[in-house]
Amino acid sequence: MKKIFQKAGVLSKKIFQRALDYVEVIGNKLPHPATLFALLAVLVVIISWIASAMEAQAVHPVDESVIKAKSLVSGDGVRWMYTNLIENFLTFPPLGYVLVVMIGIGVAEGSGLFTTMIRSLVLSAPPKMITAAIVLAGILSHLASEAGYVILIPLGAMIFHALGRHPMAGLAAAFCGVSGGFAANLFIGSIDPILAGISESAARIINPDISVNPAVNYYFMFVSSFMVVLVGTWVTERIVEPRLGKYGGTAERLPINQLTPMEKKGLRYAGWAVLATLVLLAVTIIPENGVFRDPETGSVLHSPFFDGIIIGILIIFFIPGLVYGLVVGTIKSDKDVAKYLGKSMAGMGGYIVLVFFAAQFVYFFNYSNLGIILAIKGAHTLQAIGLTGITLIVAFVLLSAFINMFMGSASAKWAIMAPVFIPMLMLIDPSYHPGLTQAAFRIGDSVTNLITPMMSYFALIVTFAQKYDEKYGIGTIISSMLPYSVLLAVAWISLLVIWMLLGIPLGPDGPIHLP
Repeated sequence: MKKIFQKAGVLSKKIFQRALDYVEVIGNKLPHPATLFALLAVLVVIISWIASAMEAQAVHPVDESVIKAKSLVSGDGVRWMYTNLIENFLTFPPLGYVLVVMIGIGVAEGSGLFTTMIRSLVLSAPPKMITAAIVLAGILSHLASEAGYVILIPLGAMIFHALGRHPMAGLAAAFCGVSGGFAANLFIGSIDPILAGISESAARIINPDISVNPAVNYYFMFVSSFMVVLVGTWVTERIVEPRLGKYGGTAERLPINQLTPMEKKGLRYAGWAVLATLVLLAVTIIPENGVFRDPETGSVLHSPFFDGIIIGILIIFFIPGLVYGLVVGTIKSDKDVAKYLGKSMAGMGGYIVLVFFAAQFVYFFNYSNLGIILAIKGAHTLQAIGLTGITLIVAFVLLSAFINMFMGSASAKWAIMAPVFIPMLMLIDPSYHPGLTQAAFRIGDSVTNLITPMMSYFALIVTFAQKYDEKYGIGTIISSMLPYSVLLAVAWISLLVIWMLLGIPLGPDGPIHLP
């Protein structure tokens, strides 16, 4: 009997490894995201011509107008494309949102504030809370573009090793927070404006006046942070660490640099700067005569404050980052600020290229009316087969998780999926707010980040692991992270279902259902 189980275990391992190999091969064959969007834009042009020739149409469920497919190959279509390429690029919401936010993030990251915050959180935690602190630090690292992957994940392994625990367990805990907790945070991060901008563009296929602010998922993200910490800590200490056993490698225990007195002083002053900034912003919105309330209705949710929330996020990052840099000496003059901003923007070159082609795909899709026709037909199909409500949202989470196995970039996936699924879920009965569709996507995107070799930093994670044992490879990482992926999916879907049943808003101006 024992031999039978052993053979079954070996067979299962081979099947699992072969499945991972297939995932890697398929994912590697995908073109660069920019090329993918260019090809999709061309595909939309061709399909619009075919759909127009076939007289594809749908009846709008609100005003009962007949919506017909418009060909981009026609004279009007070609002229529209030629004269709107630049306009499409410049008016694509994620572009401006991200570039503005990166001004604040560039200063906070360049001055060293983010790195010091992460080290402080991890190093100051009590020994019994060290796992939870590492997972939480990973979640908070989303505020910076690369700090979590480049700094925290190897730091997590180093800390566990220094404490006599298995370094792979520390790496796994950090990886869980950084990548598995991608849809959670205590603050608004750089990815939120990107996704909200794409959601807004997609939602305007149905309602040209709708807006989706970057904080639309904030309440859900905030609560999700604690869920991710609990699940990540439990899996690390009850499943991953016991499975790994005692570390028997020869890697040297490296000293963990404590914060210097100057860095501690910088953090204190940065903390005061954050508090002062929040008080200043609160004064503009909390009083009845607050300058950033709607001047006519006095509304808070539909107000200049949330219309311009990107500027608020910029200020919250910029001022503390500037104060920290001035205190510790990483910022000595305006030249240093300009240098950090330039470095931050330089890293956005690839993103800007991607956005150009993504914008053409989205706006070509909108012009052709294919998006709204597909959404209306899809909504009718979903209701005809009875796939609505919570079942539909859970199915969408699982679909997002599956697609993430083959395509790494969250913004690239969402730019493809949002124009189809956001209008579709806005048109079914009951209709769902774009913020809910976005939240469901983010859950699916996060939980399989841990087990897909297509995640852009996966190779780097393997490299970090091999510092402790040369035999560690992709299979080692995926087998270690699979329990996190499964349990995070179960816990997160359960949280979303409870959230929907209670009807709690997902964030400011982020109800479950459309009015």
